[in-house]
Amino acid sequence: MATKSTMSKEHKEALAQGRREGAAVRRYLEALSATKGKRGRKRTPDSVQRQIKAIDTQLESCDALQSLLLRQQRKDLEAEYSRLSTRIDMKQLEKDFIEAAGPYGTRKKIDYSTWRDAGVEPSVLAKAGIKRTRRAGA
Repeated sequence: MATKSTMSKEHKEALAQGRREGAAVRRYLEALSATKGKRGRKRTPDSVQRQIKAIDTQLESCDALQSLLLRQQRKDLEAEYSRLSTRIDMKQLEKDFIEAAGPYGTRKKIDYSTWRDAGVEPSVLAKAGIKRTRRAGA
């Protein structure tokens, strides 16, 4: 019969620290992605609200198929409005990222260029202690 092994307090703390660091890195990268500029005219909560109102007007006098399509478009716009209206505290996310990215990147063997490919600015990487390095054989 196998005995049940227990984790040491240090091991549990290390796992918890890894989860915290991973969460900080994930939140920052997701925020970067969500706030990244896109091509074309910038959408605002007001412009999205105007589109929703226009759809509401069109729904009053359209056929069943068009109604279906407009209802889906309206749901998509409501989700976009919610996203645009939510304020992201990039300063706090960046601060948390700077604390976590160095140890997380070392543990996961993530190099400077990969962080850059993910959209992290060089100044943020410098604050996190992640230095630009050449890979062996590159």
